[in-house]
Amino acid sequence: MWRLVALHVAGGLDSLRSIQPWPFCDSVISALLLFSPTCEDKHVTRMSVSAMCDERQGDMIFGPLGRKKMGLLLFLMIFQCAINSVNTYSVSNPNVVLLIADDLGIGDLGCYGNRTLRTPNIDRLAKEGVTLTQHLAASPLCTPSRAAFLTGRYPIRSGMAAFSRVGVFLFSASSGGLPSEEITFSKLLKQRGYATALIGKWHLGMNCESNNDFCHHPLSHGFDYFYGLTVTNLRDCKPGQGSVFLKGVQRYLVILIQILGVTMVSLAVVHYIGFFKVPFQALGICLLITCILLAVLIFFFYHFRHLNCFLMRDHQIIQQPLSYENLTQRLTTEAIRFIERNHNTPFLLVLSYLHVHTALYASKMFRGKSRHGLYGDAVEEMDWSVGQILDVLENYNLSNGSLVYFSSDQGAHIEEISSSGEVHGGYNGIYKGGKSTNWEGGIRVPGLLRWPGVIQAGTYIDDPTSNMDIFPTIVKLAGAQLPYDRRYPFSSGRCTHLNSAAIQLQIIDGHDLMPLLQGKVIRSKHEFLFHYCNAYLNAVRWHPGNSESVWKVFFFTPNFTPEDSSGCYDSHVCFCYGDFITHHDPPLLFDLSRDPEEKVPLTPETESRFYEILSVIQLAVDNHTRSLQVVSDQLSWNNLVWKPWLQLCCSSFFQFCYCDYDSENSLPEVHSG
Repeated sequence: MWRLVALHVAGGLDSLRSIQPWPFCDSVISALLLFSPTCEDKHVTRMSVSAMCDERQGDMIFGPLGRKKMGLLLFLMIFQCAINSVNTYSVSNPNVVLLIADDLGIGDLGCYGNRTLRTPNIDRLAKEGVTLTQHLAASPLCTPSRAAFLTGRYPIRSGMAAFSRVGVFLFSASSGGLPSEEITFSKLLKQRGYATALIGKWHLGMNCESNNDFCHHPLSHGFDYFYGLTVTNLRDCKPGQGSVFLKGVQRYLVILIQILGVTMVSLAVVHYIGFFKVPFQALGICLLITCILLAVLIFFFYHFRHLNCFLMRDHQIIQQPLSYENLTQRLTTEAIRFIERNHNTPFLLVLSYLHVHTALYASKMFRGKSRHGLYGDAVEEMDWSVGQILDVLENYNLSNGSLVYFSSDQGAHIEEISSSGEVHGGYNGIYKGGKSTNWEGGIRVPGLLRWPGVIQAGTYIDDPTSNMDIFPTIVKLAGAQLPYDRRYPFSSGRCTHLNSAAIQLQIIDGHDLMPLLQGKVIRSKHEFLFHYCNAYLNAVRWHPGNSESVWKVFFFTPNFTPEDSSGCYDSHVCFCYGDFITHHDPPLLFDLSRDPEEKVPLTPETESRFYEILSVIQLAVDNHTRSLQVVSDQLSWNNLVWKPWLQLCCSSFFQFCYCDYDSENSLPEVHSG
């Protein structure tokens, strides 16, 4: 209100000039100019104030008490600009708390419509902040999605998108990982003096050439502190939960063993019948190699849990194999202690939950308490943990100075069913498909942001946003500078020409969310979003600036098994090539604003602009493709395979890599509700 008064009066005085200023007028002007860099109404500065300082004009306009009124008005103007200055400062250098679930379905939360799972603390974030209803993971798989989240770039740009069948890291002793030259938001915030920590799941590699170079480790990517898993949570990590890994490779193992067996028998037969002589030395060497390979495979499978499922603090293994007992409580305790240690300095906390990826688990206080079995128990335990983090922020009076974000790395893994038949995958609401697919169920994830006093509470944003947007958002808030070769992509994909210099600058694919979150703009900067299935461009989303439509095209789609299902139950996940997919020419076209469930593809008969839409999207694809550069494939077979010399072990192999140095002292009190 006071700003409007000041503007109204100042506007009427713009033509006046100070002739005989008050003695204190220069001081007033200087004070206003002191605040003017942060005051939005910069035209209410020296000229307007000088005009108001004119004694004769002031008396004429305001009457006998003109000077007193002008003094009061000047005070109000200074006060308003000072408030603006404080507000501007308060939206810089906030604490940043990023809470990332694993394989959580958008339909699993009360704030997104679930009525049978209890998630009051996550729902509290929605009530006190902004709910993004079209928030999208950059990939429907863990490893590439997390790479995109940390770097603000499509995973294809960093080599974190696979051309092979396997799109994630499975072993702790693989040589692939997030390249050291990649710039993460943690690196940039650390440079700005932030304390940084990653608690929980990493899944972006560990070593390159030796078992202690830690080239891909979180501490090599800007985090001061790490407590968690370098790989991921798997069924194989928890006794009695079966083996996802063995199920995926058993076919190839059987073929390998058959080839070796047939080779040995064939050599023995031709030698016996005298067809040609095979030296016994050669037979012995072949037999020895076969035995060694089988021994290594047997050792690896038998000790898979010990070799790949362990807990680290910084560079040290503290529990091998991982114990699930009170694991969420331990992760939460580590996060709370980090906040307590750094409550007087800006901090970045990434709490990357193991929930609700299988193997599912829940502590005693939550086990059997939900209406949806062990999966529901895990969701409700994670919600408890979120509440603990929000409470400690409140206890240290940090809530108003902290940006809190909650999301999932991708949609629910609907094919997850236990050996007993219990559903261990989540619920994606009305959306089709799930993890490993670019149907909406695989990439549309929860997106909640809270920042009291800065972001309006209880609001909803329906425009497309991406988990890549977190990078530029928090980097800008922290006042960090991007390296010279890191720039934002073009706002429109319809430019007709890209020179080489422009391509070099088209690096950051995310956009700053703050203008959208604060209501300063009503449209997302994402006109186009490109959805990859591993390294293959699968689908494109187009949200025209002059339309409410959200067009989405598919160049190929996964073949569901069984055909009438919405997942790939035979193979546990959907794949991106060969007989696993169906190509579409012309591409499938949907308007998500009318058909969010992606039920009925549009045709030239049902959409008059069908070919025009496809043409615009194809041009965007061409420009996007030209912006890509050839990089090293971090998910090649060579980088994925288990390499014994990279294996970390907290004891000797003869002691089966066993240790337990983790302490459960001072775990937070648990109330399941």
